[in-house]
Amino acid sequence: MKPFRIDVPQEQLDDLAARLANTRWPAEPAGSGWADGVPVDYLRELVEHWRTRYDWRAWEARLNALPQFTTTIDGTNIHFAHVKSPNENALPLILVHGWPGSFVEFLEVVEPLSRDFHLVIPSMPGYGFSGPQPDTGWTTKRIAAAFAELMAQLGYDRYGAQGGDWGATIARRMGVLDAEHVVGVHVNFLLANPPADRSALSDDDNDRLDDLARFAADGSGYRAIQATRPQTLAYGLTDSPVGQLAWIVEKFKEWTDSEKLPEEAVDRDHLLTNVMIYWLTGTAGSSARLYKESPNRFQDRSSTPTAVAVFPAEIARSVRALVEKHTTVVRWTEFDRGGHFAALEEPDLLAEDVRAFFQGL
Repeated sequence: MKPFRIDVPQEQLDDLAARLANTRWPAEPAGSGWADGVPVDYLRELVEHWRTRYDWRAWEARLNALPQFTTTIDGTNIHFAHVKSPNENALPLILVHGWPGSFVEFLEVVEPLSRDFHLVIPSMPGYGFSGPQPDTGWTTKRIAAAFAELMAQLGYDRYGAQGGDWGATIARRMGVLDAEHVVGVHVNFLLANPPADRSALSDDDNDRLDDLARFAADGSGYRAIQATRPQTLAYGLTDSPVGQLAWIVEKFKEWTDSEKLPEEAVDRDHLLTNVMIYWLTGTAGSSARLYKESPNRFQDRSSTPTAVAVFPAEIARSVRALVEKHTTVVRWTEFDRGGHFAALEEPDLLAEDVRAFFQGL
């Protein structure tokens, strides 16, 4: 286990600036708006902000204020931040991001959560400063086992896990694989396969499943590509920062609690910092590979106490009657604002729900 510090060579930043300045822009039909993807006018303005006003060095310094380390587990590099609470007897808590997120998703919850928890915030294998995986087979189960080993290496024999998106799946799997040590799992995204006969479900539950069906029909093209041809996708996103930006910012527009622009829900420079992590580490393809490696999110029933936080602008809101068929739910919270990136959009709401859940245990 080695200390880690982010130190991006200036040549990389200069290369990025040149690529942004020399972008080849596509044509766009008049009046298409966001219906066909990210509009050119919006992206041009965001790229100009990125090129001329965004300050990576300031964000690099902010990230380096977190104690960071790397270690090797199961043959791959694992990068993580480790923020200890002033309370020596605090419960350790691992925070797991998803796609298209990174460990910077949790910046706004570090201060409130570290009052009561020792925080471990890893970059998933294939993501960010963990770097590309050296081999295939990095399923959510394998990642969960690696993160359980990480907690063991840190000397934590009793801990909690929290996550959204893929992080929710991995946190839940940790509760299955390492149930002896995981006291509870908190997630802000948890789906279940809809039944063939939905007549026993409430109207609200059916509305949620209808939202999931609409997402599958119109909003999951990215998933189909990443689950089938991640390597082909990688060439475009690794070579074009604007391509990488568009691929990610579209999801922040569609998955957040925003009416018009993603910046209504997430700070613009924070969003760009998340994109920078993908760009600087060249992990567009390796992060996408998780969709190919783990097509099925649930295989095992979890008996670990689980809390589910449901935010209204989520891709598809969780259905309790279905989730309880495979997960031991002891807390269920419905919020009136927030979306898929809860730690970024509503850090106070998320942190308080996490704290209340584990205090209840």
